[in-house]
Amino acid sequence: MSLPHLFPTTLAGSLPKPFWLAEPEKLWAAWRHEGAALEAAKRDAALLWLKEQEDAGIDIVSDGEQFRIHFVHGFLEHVEGIDWTLKTKMGIRKDRYVVEVPTVTGPVARKRQVHAEEVRFTRAHTRRGLKVTLPGPMTICDTIADAHYGRRADMAMAFAEILNAEARELAALGVDVIQFDEPAFNVFAEEVVEWGIAALERAADGLSCKTAVHICYGYGIEANIRWKQTLGSEWRQYEAIFPAINASRIGQVSLECAGSHVPMSLISLLPDKEILVGAIDVATTTVETPEQVAAILGEALRHADAERIQGCTNCGMAPLPRDVAVGKLKALAAGAALLRTKHRGG
Repeated sequence: MSLPHLFPTTLAGSLPKPFWLAEPEKLWAAWRHEGAALEAAKRDAALLWLKEQEDAGIDIVSDGEQFRIHFVHGFLEHVEGIDWTLKTKMGIRKDRYVVEVPTVTGPVARKRQVHAEEVRFTRAHTRRGLKVTLPGPMTICDTIADAHYGRRADMAMAFAEILNAEARELAALGVDVIQFDEPAFNVFAEEVVEWGIAALERAADGLSCKTAVHICYGYGIEANIRWKQTLGSEWRQYEAIFPAINASRIGQVSLECAGSHVPMSLISLLPDKEILVGAIDVATTTVETPEQVAAILGEALRHADAERIQGCTNCGMAPLPRDVAVGKLKALAAGAALLRTKHRGG
């Protein structure tokens, strides 16, 4: 994938579901159709968002996760060894949420290819760089209960094996970037270093495309907003894990920077990585100005080479109104273009 300019833009994950596909502005919204009608509606939604991204000026696009209800369970529903009727009450993200989750009761394996048909469809309808997101192995283990493996590290490695098989197939279909979503990385620092990065590297082993890890403070939902208020004036959780991530084989790191208290100086701990700088706050319906986006990306320039910086969203935008998401995509592209002009002039 060759990029046409400095500060290319992309997005971290999901985009809102159109009202005719699922209930808008809601996570876990149920599909409004079944069978062939549902598959057609998903494809229509993916086309809509490809067009919106291209019109906005986004350089590396995605299907906006229109083919799945949830970024983790959209993959897990195609995995054997999970009992969806056996619910286990479990604290997620260090008990930020306590919910009933399905349970792993046997060896995990893919029932079939999960996202291949979606990628074939999406790749055929855009000439821009294409990103696909997959849940990371640690985040999977923090989203589903274990009654088989005994150790989270062992279960993570088992999921890493099947993620790798899936990722290799998607890369062969022409995907330019495969991103593994690991929001669990910001709450399990010791485990990240002990086994989380090893599992992530196994999931990304041998890929012919670029690889990324997305670590953030979550969707802009009330539970996350309340939790962020407990983190203090500086969010330095990444400081403990960035050196280990930098030593890994993952090529890109996607971070939450807009409206957060993450010290931008921490990205200096990632001197060998491309940095996807979250310059769009997904926890507000206020649309950023290009100047605000350019300012965040410009601050990153103080700590990373221009060639390593990409403009990105903080996280997925599934819970936002569609018009807000479109406005934020336009602001992201315009802000990156503004910084590009200033950088060349300087």
